[in-house]
Amino acid sequence: MIRRYTLPEMGAVWSDTSRFEAMLRVELAVARVQAARGLVPAEALAALESRSRVDVDRIAEIERTTDHDVIAFVSQVAETVGPEGRFLHLGLTSSDVVDTALALQLRAAGERLLADADRLLTAIVTRARASKDTLMMGRTHSVHAEPTTLGLKLAGWAFELDRGRTRLAAAVDEIGTGKISGPVGTYSHLAPDIEADVLAALGLHADPVSTQIVQRDRHAALLTAIAILGGSLERFATEVRNLQHTEIGELQEPFKPGQKGSSAMPHKRNPILSERIAGLARLLRGYAHTALENQPLWHERDISHSSAERVILPDATIVLDYMLVRMTGLIEGLVVRPERMRENIERGLGLHASSRVLGVLIESGLAREEAYAIVQRAALRAADERVPLRELLAIDPTVAQRVPLARLDTCFNDAAFLAHVPEIMARLDRLGGGLGGGVAARSAPAKVVTDAG
Repeated sequence: MIRRYTLPEMGAVWSDTSRFEAMLRVELAVARVQAARGLVPAEALAALESRSRVDVDRIAEIERTTDHDVIAFVSQVAETVGPEGRFLHLGLTSSDVVDTALALQLRAAGERLLADADRLLTAIVTRARASKDTLMMGRTHSVHAEPTTLGLKLAGWAFELDRGRTRLAAAVDEIGTGKISGPVGTYSHLAPDIEADVLAALGLHADPVSTQIVQRDRHAALLTAIAILGGSLERFATEVRNLQHTEIGELQEPFKPGQKGSSAMPHKRNPILSERIAGLARLLRGYAHTALENQPLWHERDISHSSAERVILPDATIVLDYMLVRMTGLIEGLVVRPERMRENIERGLGLHASSRVLGVLIESGLAREEAYAIVQRAALRAADERVPLRELLAIDPTVAQRVPLARLDTCFNDAAFLAHVPEIMARLDRLGGGLGGGVAARSAPAKVVTDAG
């Protein structure tokens, strides 16, 4: 992934140095277990543990001759050890080391993503609770529907993010799977108990039946979970983009001092973070597609997955890391304009109350089709002539005959639409119950920013 979207900590997980150091961890774990069984001399293990070093430049130099990066790695590390280096990689095949080391990297990357998701969840829940009474218009098909609150909208985001985190956590746990089972998974060189001890020492699961590799359904599950979570972030970002439209203006991305929106138009304040998140989500779906294509390898293995994974696994985790961190900053700095929300509701001329008027007319004994026709006729006229719906209904003979004005007025009381919102908002307390006291306990509370202008 390009530097622009690579945050330092996640980038470090995927550096060449980190990759080869993970492979060395596997090699040394195997040597320790072998030494405990008398398969490697104690003095050789001591030399391996004290002298083994990774030299990325030297590995690259050797690989130019071998055209095999694992052999180059083993040769380079053996050089640093000396004669005892011959006990390195004893009884192993390349994929024993590569797939097990990859599991270590993916687990580290996954744990970082989960921490990112926790911080974002805390930020969203904080803003949801702060905005629980912030009245705004709900929209379906981009058209005014009925009132809701910003807090309720954000609460929905919080639960969707939590579901995505749950999927990701399961995939991260499963991806922490290694194998030390030899060329075709038969333990022809090292016994199963050696694998069990090695993987236990590394904190990894053992593939119960492997071939030469750990099967790629696990990797496909991880990248699919990443893509789904990215799709949720895109949904949130798209809503911010829509509500920042000039004609709506209910939310705005944070805009720091000195920031510019356009080289030609100084007035521009564009939702660039949301747009960037939406664009990067498309990459994640592409990576997931490639991971799914990597599943059907030939026989006990081929390497058609290998080249793709060198791109998609680092890139997918790096991109989602970036998206989660940037979305957290967006949510924490989100500018809320409640006065514009009220203005937009009023511009709707009370059309959103049509459903309640319909219900009252039906309760009065009017047939549903007749009641619907009366309300629809008045609503369409109100929209075309820019007249409040209540005024037209108040002078409609059928409505006037059946619905007292005081009862009609209750249909236009926005509070009636929101009577159950507190009950829904209380459901936020369910989030994070298994993670040490709830969402707020996962990270520091987010800053709340509200701009009334």
